[in-house]
Amino acid sequence: MSTRLRKNLHAGLRSAMGMLPQTTRHAIFRRMVDCDPAPDDRLQVRIVDARQDLEACFGLLHDAYVASGFMKPHPSGLRVTPYHALPTTTTIAAFWDGEVVGTMSMIREGVFGFPLQSVFDLSAVRAQPGRVAEISALAVHRKFRASGGKILFPLMKFMYEYCSQYFDTRHLVIAVNPNKIELYESLLFFRRLQAATVENYDFANGAPAVGATLDLHQAPETFRAAYTGREGRKDLHHYFVEQRLPNLKLPERRYFTTNDPVMTPALLDYFFTQRTDCFAQLDPRRLGLLHSIYDSPEYAAVLPPLPYGHQAGSAALRRHPRYSIKCPAVLTLEDRPQALEVVELSQQGFQAHGANDLAMGARGWMKVQLGEGVESTVLAEVVRRVPTAVGHFHGFRVEAPDPAWLRCVRLLETGTTHADLAAERPAGSLPSERRAA
Repeated sequence: MSTRLRKNLHAGLRSAMGMLPQTTRHAIFRRMVDCDPAPDDRLQVRIVDARQDLEACFGLLHDAYVASGFMKPHPSGLRVTPYHALPTTTTIAAFWDGEVVGTMSMIREGVFGFPLQSVFDLSAVRAQPGRVAEISALAVHRKFRASGGKILFPLMKFMYEYCSQYFDTRHLVIAVNPNKIELYESLLFFRRLQAATVENYDFANGAPAVGATLDLHQAPETFRAAYTGREGRKDLHHYFVEQRLPNLKLPERRYFTTNDPVMTPALLDYFFTQRTDCFAQLDPRRLGLLHSIYDSPEYAAVLPPLPYGHQAGSAALRRHPRYSIKCPAVLTLEDRPQALEVVELSQQGFQAHGANDLAMGARGWMKVQLGEGVESTVLAEVVRRVPTAVGHFHGFRVEAPDPAWLRCVRLLETGTTHADLAAERPAGSLPSERRAA
């Protein structure tokens, strides 16, 4: 079948479907689900951190976006955005026999915010408890696009498990073409951020876009209600929530970090300066923010210099820790234990969330589980109180960091990439602080 005939057929089917009631359309989409519970061993989905794999992802994304009219061709043949440079962005790839055949990026809120916030109001999502991540940069190789989700569903399952279990994310947001939104609404129960379509979305070359969101805490019960009783390949509740696929290579972590940064100085220089002019296009504010999070000499050497009069450490730029963390802890105050969750970490302090309000100046010993088999005990003092509707956040000063704390902080503050943080190592050993690109 010719490409033109196929496009005309799809357009005709979309037109016919559009005449049906929405509930009927969504029911038809759910009946068309075909998710393979035992994918071919040639398929593997994982985080990409090697230069050649990232280049393949950015190339696949470029070709898909150009073909869809979402970007103009770039001389590099790559689609690289400033968000890909951030440690809060994770790019994954689906490999078939070692070839990249699908890709997707998950962007947790960092110093640049989200791509879609330029045209969609996220205030209602941000007002709810839990972190937000945008799902973006999705592309599947053309030879797999007609294969009934053979690549798409494993990518989405990795996204679901990673965001739920590893990325400390509760709310997903997306901006998609109006032709695709009902796929997300009918199968995954995304809800639109607003009724109207944005007719000109700059991040997609002025194409129209629809914004939507999904609460991952509510998703399991929503999926259960919609899919219980359906046969195996059509039961998306079982597929996303209960099924375990050996094809998905989720990250291994020594510490309970919530990001998996991959950009070494060499990779930043290669993709954002040598292969593209992405860094050269940044305004002074964004460039300053990059300098504020990549502040080691190795990173500073590959970032464009700040214009005269702009400083990464100025009052206008709020410093963001390169890594967040999610660690259970117990603080003992006057012989009374207080359960906490540490969410940010530095050598001399940390931020923690708990059910109880603590007095300013309160001091006690805190025992924190930094990772699997990695425990630290430190003397801490409350120096900041931030009550919220979902509990209390407190800032602490660490008065007596022990060796385990110092070792963890050293790794988290020296630009360590996710591969450096992955495997268990002999006690007291430190990995190399940089990986070769």
